[in-house]
Amino acid sequence: MALNKLRQLDSDTIGVTIPKDDLRLDGLLDDAGDLEGEHHVHIDRQDSGEWELTLVEDL
Repeated sequence: MALNKLRQLDSDTIGVTIPKDDLRLDGLLDDAGDLEGEHHVHIDRQDSGEWELTLVEDL
């Protein structure tokens, strides 16, 4: 199981990284390995310590 560290982004938000290999599988990176385009993710708290992230295709 891979572990990802939570990071303080600013006074109001915390962030977590998503491994590039996982993003590559979904076609979200360009040939250079950079994020291609703009993407949004819906975060839904399921339970204590459990969240579900869903890539939103159409806004």
